[in-house]
Amino acid sequence: MLTRKQKELFDYLNSYISKSGIAPSFDEIRKAINLKSKSGVHRLVTNLEQRGFIRRLKHKARAMEIIKNPLNLVSSKITNSNDEKNLSLIPLMGSIAAGNPIEAINNTYDNISVPSNLLSPQFKYFGLKIKGDSMIDDGIYDGDIAIIKQSQTINNGKIGAILIKDEEVTLKRVKYLDKKINLVPSNPNYKTKIYSSNDLKIQGELKGLIRSYN
Repeated sequence: MLTRKQKELFDYLNSYISKSGIAPSFDEIRKAINLKSKSGVHRLVTNLEQRGFIRRLKHKARAMEIIKNPLNLVSSKITNSNDEKNLSLIPLMGSIAAGNPIEAINNTYDNISVPSNLLSPQFKYFGLKIKGDSMIDDGIYDGDIAIIKQSQTINNGKIGAILIKDEEVTLKRVKYLDKKINLVPSNPNYKTKIYSSNDLKIQGELKGLIRSYN
């Protein structure tokens, strides 16, 4: 898991490098993510590199590579690739709340293309558009599309799409405690909500995100 500032830096680097082919300067990074000094930029960049999200190329100015994405993040630039052999279509089922729950999902609005290597042929998948900010510390933002692996069960501590009382759907981290199910946000402005197992139906587990860069 990345801190909020590390995630902000990663998103900026991912967008900048995908558009320009080179990394931004430290001064550009400092201004973009509102840091006071270049030493703060250096610390964040080093943290991302040590955790394997980026790689700095030695002896080259403004040279970085994106190695991996938190939560299998895929930019829309990749998912719109013309290389259809590496893409699979999954249904986009509407919206899901990363905040307060919204109405239950029951309609397919469209199909979206996702990289085939994010999907297993053993499972079915669907997409849901995120609304709200309760999961931002896990790098899940308003407007993202969540890639959900259909399942009626989920392991303790995983993030899933949860149907509440057959009426509302939300995206939260699931934790089992004392025969109750806790739906845990990753934003301190929201509170954990506790339910009995009879009140909830697991719709699937979060396997990745698609994000559009404007």
